Amino acid sequence: MTDSTMTPDEHRRADEAATGPMLAADGRPLKVSLNRALRRQKLRAMLLIAPLLIFVLVTFIAPIADMLFRSIENQIVSDTLPRTTSELATWDAETGEIPPPEVFDALFKDMFIATERKAHTRLGSRLNYELTGVSSLFRKSGRRVDDMGEVYQDQFEDLNDFWKDGENWSALMGSDAWRSSMSDWDGKDGRSAPAFEPRSDVASTLPETVAIYREFVDFVLSEDDNPLAEDPWAVVYAALYEDLANGADVSAVSGAGAAELLEAEAAASNFETVDYTAAFADVDKDWHSIEVWQTIQTYSPDFTSGYFLNAVDMQKTPDGPAMRPDNERIYIKLFIRTMFMSLVITGSCILLGYPVAWILANLPARTANLLMILVLLPFWTSLLVRTSAWKVMLQQQGVVNDTLVWLGIVADDSRLALINNQTGTIIAMTHILLPFMILPLYSVMKTIPPSYLRAAKSLGATNWTAFWRVYFPQSVPGIGAGSILVFILAIGYYITPEIVGGTTGTFISNRIAYHISSSLNWGLAAALGAILLAFVLGLYWAYDKIVGIDNVKLGG
Repeated sequence: MTDSTMTPDEHRRADEAATGPMLAADGRPLKVSLNRALRRQKLRAMLLIAPLLIFVLVTFIAPIADMLFRSIENQIVSDTLPRTTSELATWDAETGEIPPPEVFDALFKDMFIATERKAHTRLGSRLNYELTGVSSLFRKSGRRVDDMGEVYQDQFEDLNDFWKDGENWSALMGSDAWRSSMSDWDGKDGRSAPAFEPRSDVASTLPETVAIYREFVDFVLSEDDNPLAEDPWAVVYAALYEDLANGADVSAVSGAGAAELLEAEAAASNFETVDYTAAFADVDKDWHSIEVWQTIQTYSPDFTSGYFLNAVDMQKTPDGPAMRPDNERIYIKLFIRTMFMSLVITGSCILLGYPVAWILANLPARTANLLMILVLLPFWTSLLVRTSAWKVMLQQQGVVNDTLVWLGIVADDSRLALINNQTGTIIAMTHILLPFMILPLYSVMKTIPPSYLRAAKSLGATNWTAFWRVYFPQSVPGIGAGSILVFILAIGYYITPEIVGGTTGTFISNRIAYHISSSLNWGLAAALGAILLAFVLGLYWAYDKIVGIDNVKLGG
């Protein structure tokens, strides 16, 4: 290869090969020094924006991510009813039979513990989203479940006074080391409580009793009380009877409570027992409803698609996803209404904002600045005040109807319905969002040289042709910017539709706000928000592919 055919890079590499790389003043290769300098500049830039980045992550991104996670999170069922959901996993709902007695036995233990922890009402509220009436079922059962366990508690206490004393129970259940540690703990010195440690002989002999007693100890410690002298729950007595009835070899237990256990083992065969299947039916016959158990089984997994299915008017069933009844389908209609009305509002803002922006862009600067104050004036007035003003103006006895009647355009007995419907929402939101369309249009139109129109007219174009072929195409970036601003703001509005929209003019955002603040169904609200976010991102992507996001300008 000759020197005349070599590229500049090839010349540089040839020179470096002959003389070595170019060095900086400190003796390092120039390329290395430049890279180090660039890295230092990037690091300084990152440090400058780090506080803002952390603030955005903590106060904006993290809460949104947490809320979106709630759209699939469903751990409340398995956390509140761990034994029940485990037993229910093998139940086949298609047989038409209620779950076996083992499931009701597990339900008694889980419901008792959940009632003590005040968690049963939260679970009932969660399942009530899927099946109406479950909330009251859980509340009623929580009030009655204690009576089931007291059947065994009374019999053990009648058998021997040993079972009445909480200290005797802690001596029987807990190891000497644990009891010694607990005796020195008062919950006020800041030390964490020692974890419960059962006696090894009792743990192997009475496994269910130890498991329930452990949960009792954890609950007492969560209340900052010492469990050594606390009387156990009635469910602990029921668990003890269960272990004895299942053939526990209590002769292997020695030490505190050994003699009393032998006595209880001998007497347990004569104890009155509780049929939990019948007991729950006595509390409420709905516990023998297949639909209730299907709902619990369906929502037992830690994660669920149920919220997203509900958000598109579907539901989970034992046979898979299915559409809800016609009278319960509201969300797809709301999504369609939201998109349609947002498009109408965006179109209205373009029709009203384009002439205003053109006038402002072509007036002398002094006059344009004065009129721009009128465009910005709504920003200095509360959104709630502006919306309430429209409610006053648009009602049938309001200013607009009174004016139309006075002008003879409408009859007094045929006043227009402009409020509590889609019309009122479109009018009020067009007024509120109009500045967001005018400002981008104005900033783009100011950059269009007037000489272009004069040149077009000098070449024989009419006013309309000059505008349509020359001026309008250059203003399209402003239309795009304003449309994106108005449309995205419109689909997220909920205050204005709530006040002036009535039943037919509300948006999906109003339903999201309702589930967050009133029904407290945050999972469904998160699912609706996630779908809305995905839809907006999809439209944004489509706009970028069709128009090109680089063509959207705010001026300059």
